[in-house]
Amino acid sequence: MSYRFSVISKFTRPLGSAMQWQAKRMSSAKTMTVRDALNSAMAEEMDRDDDVFVIGEEVAQYNGAYKVTKGLLDRFGERRVVDTPITEMGFAGLTVGAALKGLKPVVEFMSFNFSMQAIDHVVNSAAKTYYMSGGTQTCQMVFRGPNGSAAGVAAQHSQDFTAWYGSIPGLKVLTPYSAEDARGLLKAAIRDPNPVVFLEHELLYGESFEVSEEALSPDFTLPYTAKIEREGSDISIITYSRNVQFSLAAAEILDKQYGVSAEVLNLRSIRPLDVDAIINTVKKTNHLITVESTFPAFGVGSELVAQIMESDAFDHLDAPVQRVTGAEVPTPYAKELEDFAFPDPDTIVRAAKKVLSIE
Repeated sequence: MSYRFSVISKFTRPLGSAMQWQAKRMSSAKTMTVRDALNSAMAEEMDRDDDVFVIGEEVAQYNGAYKVTKGLLDRFGERRVVDTPITEMGFAGLTVGAALKGLKPVVEFMSFNFSMQAIDHVVNSAAKTYYMSGGTQTCQMVFRGPNGSAAGVAAQHSQDFTAWYGSIPGLKVLTPYSAEDARGLLKAAIRDPNPVVFLEHELLYGESFEVSEEALSPDFTLPYTAKIEREGSDISIITYSRNVQFSLAAAEILDKQYGVSAEVLNLRSIRPLDVDAIINTVKKTNHLITVESTFPAFGVGSELVAQIMESDAFDHLDAPVQRVTGAEVPTPYAKELEDFAFPDPDTIVRAAKKVLSIE
């Protein structure tokens, strides 16, 4: 299958290499985990606006399945931090109704795999109401939680729904990577008058990142634009979420072993898509690979390629675009097979070498 690389060979300590790169990058500056960034963003927005409340399974007394909502119940009480029964369809429908009446729910799905139980409310109610009402009825709310694969949780807990939700008019879809991304984008999402799908990654929750003084301000928000995480001149790597970590590690390998200068573009927002940033990086490097953990067909990379084909950036390409994706198979449970199913730094390096015709 020429359109993807992640089944060619087994990973070579992918998480380790990426984490080693991240550790070298961090200094004595202020750091924050993604978990704490999300927690503080929600707490500050709840302080700022009494209409904001958090709801979901185990978000209150248990402090959240992944401890992202830790301490919010003690601080804001049961009126604004609400535990629910195990019924995504039920609490998603309840919160859409609350948003239509002017409240601003932050809905936690324990996994976005379980959001399939609630997809009618997310898509047919939340996303479409503003349009169907002729712009008279907003639905201000955030659906957030872990999306994509974790480790050893098998097919029904490991799917990346970025492309699914990214295809729906009326939704905003955000995919943070770093703590600063998570904090700034979540605060912006909570303030957004539109329904926002906020796709986190479970394996990033405990990762620490440097944060600026600006990012620690209660007024800090981020625009829905892409960010160049690493400047480069030879090839562009466009990606999002945890694959930013792997792409940065791959860029280090390309630089040290092959003298290749790779630019890494962190999309951060899938809908709206920062097409200008995509076009600009292609014009700069003339080579491109896309990296994602979705299935190969109809993915985010496919849309990126289409956007480039339909713009003047196509004329700047010196080689065909390569897509690095997940495998065309439900996520396996066995560790050895799971390792085959998703990109890692070595997979990304192989794709870059193919685009650049490096033996």
